[in-house]
Amino acid sequence: MWRYLKRVLIGKPLKTLDEGQTHLTKFKALAMLSSDAISSVAYGPEQITTVLVTLSAAAIWYSIPIAAVVLVLLLAITLSYQQIIHAYPSGGGAYVVATRNWGSNGGLFAGGSLLVDYMLTVAVSTTSGVEAITSAVPALYKFSIPIGIIIVLLIMFMNLRGMSESANFLTIPVYFFVIMMIVMVVWGGYNIATGHIHYRAIVDYGTPVSGMSFVLLIRAFSAGSSSLTGVEAVSNAVPNFNKPKEKNASTTLAIMSAILAFFFIAVIFFSFYLGVVPNSRTTILSQMAAQIFGGHGLGFYLLQLSTAMILAVAANTGFSAFPILAFNMAKDKYMPHAFMDRGDRLGYSNGIILLAIGAIILILIFHGQTNMLIPLYAVGVFVPFTLSQSGMIIHWFREREGFWLGKAFINLVGALISFILVICLFWQHFANVWPYLIIMPLLLWMFHSIHRHYVKVAAQLRVAEKTKVQLHDYDGATVIVLVGNVTRVTRGAINYARSIGDYVIAMHVSFDENPGKEHKTANEFKAEYPDVRFVDIHSSYRSIAKPTLRFVDVIAKRAEARNYSTTVLVPQFIPKHPWQLALHNQTSVRLRALLNSRENIIVASYNYHLQE
Repeated sequence: MWRYLKRVLIGKPLKTLDEGQTHLTKFKALAMLSSDAISSVAYGPEQITTVLVTLSAAAIWYSIPIAAVVLVLLLAITLSYQQIIHAYPSGGGAYVVATRNWGSNGGLFAGGSLLVDYMLTVAVSTTSGVEAITSAVPALYKFSIPIGIIIVLLIMFMNLRGMSESANFLTIPVYFFVIMMIVMVVWGGYNIATGHIHYRAIVDYGTPVSGMSFVLLIRAFSAGSSSLTGVEAVSNAVPNFNKPKEKNASTTLAIMSAILAFFFIAVIFFSFYLGVVPNSRTTILSQMAAQIFGGHGLGFYLLQLSTAMILAVAANTGFSAFPILAFNMAKDKYMPHAFMDRGDRLGYSNGIILLAIGAIILILIFHGQTNMLIPLYAVGVFVPFTLSQSGMIIHWFREREGFWLGKAFINLVGALISFILVICLFWQHFANVWPYLIIMPLLLWMFHSIHRHYVKVAAQLRVAEKTKVQLHDYDGATVIVLVGNVTRVTRGAINYARSIGDYVIAMHVSFDENPGKEHKTANEFKAEYPDVRFVDIHSSYRSIAKPTLRFVDVIAKRAEARNYSTTVLVPQFIPKHPWQLALHNQTSVRLRALLNSRENIIVASYNYHLQE
């Protein structure tokens, strides 16, 4: 049943040689990797006006110059990641750049930040999508968290089906949103030009606003810069493009940034021109659409539907980038090697599943509120931005290729703005971003602990070329068979033990509850195997594990003195159907786990397969 359900949800397995079929064209890559960045226009501009309106609605006009600075940062980041794509085409983005130029700790800082950020990407995109849904259908507001969790699970299963299939699915919501935004901008511009929409700005552009401060402007700028999240996704996924990989990835990044810049400035302009003021129940984009399309008609609902769809699937950027980053870090021995394993559909399934679990936990912790997630989300983005762009400066001064001074200057501008943003986020939003100061040291400790473990294991397992392997020549073998009852399983296990052992012992643990039964077991065994030693260990505390371990330790010491090996044979029966395992106790599993802690014994299993 599980295998059938898995095939329905995920699809049939792909051969390793089919990997080339999973690579992306520019058309599919734009849909798969740009959903996070492009969808951010649904909440990024709103973050700017939300901060400004805390002073007064008249301050909203400041969103236009703030947006201009955001676009300068977008240009610097885009040009920087264009360089990263060509300089480091193996993928990994900020993690690889920081590792090569700042060392392992710099790379781990960037990698850890991005791992957390991708979880936040999924959480923020999902909660924003739910907000778009509840703006159109307010009755669903009380179900926001369950809806968000369902969306995360659906995207997880979509990604487990493979990159190509998820890209096919994503083309619909991404390009639907792009088309609807273009329609809204063109229709809005036409209505303004023809006089059907009148100028409704609360105050004219440039009107002085009492109380405006540099601190508030910086706070608005740092909040609005959340629109730049997701730009790095293309540089992480270069290996997934069709050949020529670098050229296709670079073109995709340029198109994505151009679309993002156009939509961002359009939303800022219309929100100012139409006098839209943010509120907690209806998004700015929703209010703009209502005015441009003349009320809650077909155009309004189509835009809301497209917004909800792209915000929901924007989480896919995290699902595309997180597994690849985890793979790169696992390859460097800083994350478990399980993240290097490919699933049935050639995707890194363990990374996909872990990301979904982390995102769901974040949604529950922050109660599905986007505003609470965004500052921490932005920190997770701009710390790697700073490290990667400053790392590229080191790269250019080391390589000195082509117009390297100009390229280094571009990276310097991006690095400075990103660094200033990080400082501002901690300064202005410390109440929201302080967990970062706890999470990162814990992640760095975890990365180094994992790396130390792998290094130690490799050192212990490595066979030196000039070192002769010392093999122990045993004079015989002692086999201990654990016996519960005298059954067909016991018979098979004893016969096997006789075939491999010079000295066979059957060990049984008895309790106080039914002494008559225990004597019966001993008598049955001796009658069946008179030549095999039977040892009954009494346990007053109903424990099998501890008496077994004590007995095995004693026998192992005696065997070692005789230069015998010691093998513990654990008999067990295997039901015909996997679900039937839940109907039986797992004593054999617990015993094997306990016995594996001993260095001087070998643990083996004897399996008896049931037919019904």
